Amino acid sequence: MSEFAQMDLNPRGAVKSESPLAMTRANVASANSARDAGVVVREKPFLGHLVLRGNAADEAFRGGVERVLGLALPLAMGPVSRDETRGVSIQWMSPDEWLIIVPAGVEFEAEAALRSELTGHYAVMNTTGGQTVLELSGPCVRELLMKCTPYDVHPRAFPVGKGITSVFAKSSAVIRHVEEGRWELVIRRSFADYLYRWILDAAEEFGVFVASAEAQSQGRTSARGVEVATS
Repeated sequence: MSEFAQMDLNPRGAVKSESPLAMTRANVASANSARDAGVVVREKPFLGHLVLRGNAADEAFRGGVERVLGLALPLAMGPVSRDETRGVSIQWMSPDEWLIIVPAGVEFEAEAALRSELTGHYAVMNTTGGQTVLELSGPCVRELLMKCTPYDVHPRAFPVGKGITSVFAKSSAVIRHVEEGRWELVIRRSFADYLYRWILDAAEEFGVFVASAEAQSQGRTSARGVEVATS
């Protein structure tokens, strides 16, 4: 059974939740430790995913989002607004669409806070169950990405802080350059097993280590701004 076969309590129910990779089984040659690996793969399950739609030209809309999330709304493809300490990010997806990711358990409060703050024409959709995040790190992670996507991942074209949606393997993924040597893939649940196996196969030549799944601490939402309660 893969390291991803982990469960967590649904923050809104008394039933067990499974990550999109919970049932994945993989038989691959793995490095003995993360230190020996050229690529380290780790799932970050159970994060909160929200899709926000609205008018970027509306100052009230932009201001309302910033008051709730504590981050400015990105107005173009590329730069991702991100607060690592609180585990909150906003990524531009199209001229009127953004992907918001918050810590586990915060998505319900964040959605409610946005609905309370925003007015006019907008939409907030909770897509938490339909996506997961894979973290890729290590000295060979850029070489791995070059095998998986036609998008130019050289630092000149893809600096730290950038995020885009692109073809990945025979599917697609949201690719985010978090810091030097660390990237994130936001992938759909329906393609999670396929993309995970593709990544392990593509990374095998570099030495791949599958790290234990990592879920961020559950958090809470204040009336103004998402605040993460660290455990």
